[in-house]
Amino acid sequence: MKTYKYTINGNKYEVAIGDITENIATVTVNGDEYKVEMEPEAEPEKKKVVVKTGAAKESAPAADAPASSGPVNTANALKAPLPGVITEIKVAVGDKVAVGDVVLVLEAMKMANNLEAEKAGTVTAILVSQGASVMEDTPLVVIE
Repeated sequence: MKTYKYTINGNKYEVAIGDITENIATVTVNGDEYKVEMEPEAEPEKKKVVVKTGAAKESAPAADAPASSGPVNTANALKAPLPGVITEIKVAVGDKVAVGDVVLVLEAMKMANNLEAEKAGTVTAILVSQGASVMEDTPLVVIE
């Protein structure tokens, strides 16, 4: 039994909470016993969480699918600097890029981050698709 002492508008109350069976509690206030019906707790609304990963295969138009031909050298890949979602891919396989060109946009912490080419070269593979969730250090685009 748990006991509490309250003062409300100068009046002192000693409240003891006894047994609780289902939603009925036995409460004693200044020696008088009451049966108190408690409202059931609201069930939390269950929301489905959908997680997309760069490795997941989804039915999408070919233009949105990752593009590569044969084995890919991920050592030359531009990698995600932090976890986020790919919101825009600004290059295609075969495009020539210069240092500082924006290759794709990564949304992280409610901010759009332009990811730029770290070296000049040709895009040989795009390893992610638009809308994909990526983790830090995930290879995104190969430039050789």
